[in-house]
Amino acid sequence: MINMNILSIGGSDPSSGAGIQSDIKTFSDNDIYGFTVVTAITSQNTKKVTSIEPVSKKSLELQLDSILSDFDIDGIKIGMVYNSQIIKIIYSKLKNIKVPIIVDPIIKSTTGGLLLKKNALLHYKKMIIPLADIITPNKYEAKILSGLTDVKKSAKKIQTLGAKCVVITGYTESNNRISDFVLEENKEYEIIGKKIQIVNHGSGCNYSASIASSIVKGFTINYAVKTAKKYVLDSIKNSKNIGNGVNITHAKFIKNKNDLINSINDFKRIKNIYKAIPECQTNFVFSDKNPKNLNDILGISGRLVKSGKDVIIAGEIVYGGSQHVATAVIEMNKKFPYVLSGINLKFNTKVISKAKQLGMIIFRYDRKKEPKKIKNKENSSIAWGISNIIKKEAPDLIYHNGDIGKEPMILIFGTNPDNVIKKISKLRLNY
Repeated sequence: MINMNILSIGGSDPSSGAGIQSDIKTFSDNDIYGFTVVTAITSQNTKKVTSIEPVSKKSLELQLDSILSDFDIDGIKIGMVYNSQIIKIIYSKLKNIKVPIIVDPIIKSTTGGLLLKKNALLHYKKMIIPLADIITPNKYEAKILSGLTDVKKSAKKIQTLGAKCVVITGYTESNNRISDFVLEENKEYEIIGKKIQIVNHGSGCNYSASIASSIVKGFTINYAVKTAKKYVLDSIKNSKNIGNGVNITHAKFIKNKNDLINSINDFKRIKNIYKAIPECQTNFVFSDKNPKNLNDILGISGRLVKSGKDVIIAGEIVYGGSQHVATAVIEMNKKFPYVLSGINLKFNTKVISKAKQLGMIIFRYDRKKEPKKIKNKENSSIAWGISNIIKKEAPDLIYHNGDIGKEPMILIFGTNPDNVIKKISKLRLNY
């Protein structure tokens, strides 16, 4: 993987819950190298912000020059800027830079401290917002920046100030759901995710830094926002109560994604593996623990497809990216909670024979016996087939011989993607 670099420009938080310290953690989770330029030194913890000391004009200029003169920067995230002098310096240094810039408006901390001077708001609107390829205010910040309470009108107003894309978080909220409103240059939409009732420190920084990480890798805004929501959900779910105030966010989910990517790359390197790709193509999935639906399972939004003798990833690795293979893993997981990964391969009797020789546990179901009501219900066949054959032992491999208009298929399961790859390697596939 090509190393990517992001520069975070913002305040220093000694608790590492937010600010540039939080950004570095998020970049690292996403295999991004993070640079930092400090705009202000705060004294804060999980209870309150005690003091804010902006850096000098000379210090800020020298920090920016030292990074921009020596390193290739793939993207920039701007967080806390605090006052007009800082805003003017950042604008002068970045106005001609041709990399994606993600702006996270930092106006007030979770614990109530004001992090942008009121007399700096006009300069913020004139100089920081126009730098933004994406800006990520919450509803409160959007109202301050636009002067409007209606979220959609607020987003359009911020866009007229120069931001190419506006993402307003917390557009709608309930006890267990929260949505974000996205206004791109030519379209608008809403992205809904789960909500956890935990007051925390750091989720806003996690969100914008995650978006920046996806954007520099070339992913779409839609993908970046969906991934950021999942990342933030995980960071809140796993937040740590290590002080005497609010929780500090801590993410774990990104490991699953990296594990799946690494195993996909291992799969692609298997000799002649292109011969194992069926007509309907291949998907490779990795589930969160205790999956409830397809949105709890990482998969490829397109497929693994043949391109000559190569296998390429057609699509993005996202939650909800697979239907058939993900459904198979959900059914397996109901009986065997440790089964979290699976892949589908082209049917071949040699593979079945080899699996038997190795002593693998193999099950087969007959799609010709599938009830008519199941056949007529989309995406029900796999759930029916697997639920009807699994017994006391978790199978390594399940296959069926197809039906009229239905391609025969092999499914291989494992505890994680690497476990699936090891089983494929043992089979020494010879299509």
